[in-house]
Amino acid sequence: MPGRILIVEDEEALSILLKYNLKAQGFEVCASGSAEDAEIQIDEQLPDLIVLDWMLPGLSGIELCRRLRTRKNTRKIPILMLTARGEESERVRGLDTGADDYMVKPFSVPELMARIKALLRRVNPEIISDILSAGEIELHRLTHRVYRAGSPLDLGPTEFRLLEYLMQSPGRVRTRTQLLDAVWGRDIYVEERTVDVHMGRLRKILNKNATRDPIRTVRGTGYAFDENFLRTTG
Repeated sequence: MPGRILIVEDEEALSILLKYNLKAQGFEVCASGSAEDAEIQIDEQLPDLIVLDWMLPGLSGIELCRRLRTRKNTRKIPILMLTARGEESERVRGLDTGADDYMVKPFSVPELMARIKALLRRVNPEIISDILSAGEIELHRLTHRVYRAGSPLDLGPTEFRLLEYLMQSPGRVRTRTQLLDAVWGRDIYVEERTVDVHMGRLRKILNKNATRDPIRTVRGTGYAFDENFLRTTG
């Protein structure tokens, strides 16, 4: 799962088009038609990138961008702004407010996809890399293979996605709800206990013939890929 992207766009047809193309690229995608709803979604789970329309009903996209740049937990999230305003002064205003990139409607969808990947590559290369490496563990996205110290590990599809999600951000604690949304999806009802069951299976496979567990349990919250595992085995 190469990153979670939030689309904030009130034009339904355009929002559907963006969701379709981003999902086809393998991204996890959520969408909102207003800045107010987007703030709620961001508070529930931080996206890796935001595609933000300038003109929104109620609170404008430019004001939402300004708010996000004042908050510690959202300050560094890449924001690509969409707008019908093509004047240089408006582009400058958007960038000065904190947008990382800017596209004028109508735009080329392939170019938008390329710009999104470029932004993600700049701030977090692990999100779109074909191979994730952490210490002695190596995960290959294209072939769905995992190795520890060069030896192949036989992971099921769910365990693979759990490991991939955790390895994208070593040290970052993921709640059970976040893991459910990322691995199973919001449209499927799964009990939180299911996360613990699959995490137990993942650990059993990862730690066979090994002494150090790369997964850290945060009691009452969730799990993280242990950043200390990188420093001592990388």
